[in-house]
Amino acid sequence: MDNNTYDNAHVPVLRLVDLRRVFHQGTREIHVLAGASVDVWPGQCVALVGPSGAGKSTLLHIAGLLETPDFGHVVVAGRDCSAMDDHQRTLVRRAEMGFIYQFHQLLPEFSAIENVAIPQMILGNPRNEGEERARKLLSSLGLGERLDHRPAQLSGGEQQRTAICRALANRPRLILADEPTGNLDPKTSELVFHGLIGLFRSEGVAALIATHNLELARRMDRVVVLDSGVLVEISPQAV
Repeated sequence: MDNNTYDNAHVPVLRLVDLRRVFHQGTREIHVLAGASVDVWPGQCVALVGPSGAGKSTLLHIAGLLETPDFGHVVVAGRDCSAMDDHQRTLVRRAEMGFIYQFHQLLPEFSAIENVAIPQMILGNPRNEGEERARKLLSSLGLGERLDHRPAQLSGGEQQRTAICRALANRPRLILADEPTGNLDPKTSELVFHGLIGLFRSEGVAALIATHNLELARRMDRVVVLDSGVLVEISPQAV
């Protein structure tokens, strides 16, 4: 688990190993994760499914280094992050990961292009380079005419497509998404999903996507089910 090099062909982008997480309610112990393990490889879109309350969000938070498991390893691009301090974990998140939430979480006072450029500027990239990549990403999802619109001027689907572009702004190796179409109507959900998967494939990123939408899950490369605290892989056709 101490591999500090990343071989794109032979090492998963994300490796979760025997994750365990217990919550306490009074004297009751709730074993949300009870030995969950999965590998996510470059270029793969993996659906994470399971009933509400199964622990999908907890799993994503641990995979994204936002929470610490009680036991187990989180290995990102060949680096075991389990013993890292908060600063080191922040650097890994910033360099390797992008996050997409059910609600877009865009900065309301900034335009679409600024929302996508800002993460790049935080990394130290020049503003003109950040805005050029933002323009390309947004245009690839049909938002070329909406670059200067603030979130309140965008539809729900446009807001979420902007959030997808923001997650990809810094060229992460891994995207973690928590119900990215869960707040959209079916037609808009289909549009956003189509753009999301297409952009992921063109960028070559790995993605772990929690969703209740089984129709969308069937169209991903792999499906893992969180069941009784462990991950079980099934065929997408079996969903």
